[in-house]
Amino acid sequence: MIDLHNHLLPGIDDGPADLDTALDMARMAVANGISHVVCTPHIHAGRYDNDSTSILKACTDFNRALRAAGIDLHVGAAAEVRFSGELMTRVMDGSIPFLGQWEGKKALLLEFPHGQMPFGAERLTQWLLDNGVVPIIAHPERNKVLMDTPSKLKPFIEQGCLLQVTAASAAGRFGERAMHLAHELLRHRVVSIMATDAHNLDHRPPQLQEGLLQAARILGDREAERLVIDTPWRIAHQHFA
Repeated sequence: MIDLHNHLLPGIDDGPADLDTALDMARMAVANGISHVVCTPHIHAGRYDNDSTSILKACTDFNRALRAAGIDLHVGAAAEVRFSGELMTRVMDGSIPFLGQWEGKKALLLEFPHGQMPFGAERLTQWLLDNGVVPIIAHPERNKVLMDTPSKLKPFIEQGCLLQVTAASAAGRFGERAMHLAHELLRHRVVSIMATDAHNLDHRPPQLQEGLLQAARILGDREAERLVIDTPWRIAHQHFA
């Protein structure tokens, strides 16, 4: 399986604080059936001031450590980018690493604030699409506004944005409301990717299997596999060339 949203790189955001923990997370991912990951540390202005350069360095160092430890995990790097007014500038100046490509456009993992949907957010996503970037909306099922009003996702889906649901949400680890919305999005077949959004070994581990089982119950085995194998590979295969 291929995980396109996780925080495995050590010491760069709110993922593992040290290399030993990051390596243990990598071992857990492999044991769970994950063979490839694109690490997506936060880019969140004023909180996690990462950019393409800092993320690439962290990924290079992590890959070196993985090889030294004999851990068979293929790792690339992108970012989970927080919605902000400066996003357009950063897309244009190349300081944001992209998740991959989708239908000839660059793919960007975009995070909205957990407690709100920013006013006019669809204008930013449309600007991205008009400028050759497909937003992949991270974990919409955990957004409090969308839990109350899932229909607010409709304009983004109609624009052509993709949706990434967290495996642990589908398995109930983020509560009943997040699970319910995750299952509804799966039933309506508007989810493109399932990912771990792993941050640590205990509360947010790098595990896809539990979410895959729930997706298979709703969609059937083959359609569920597309969420963790086919579509992620189609988006991110260039990281592993």
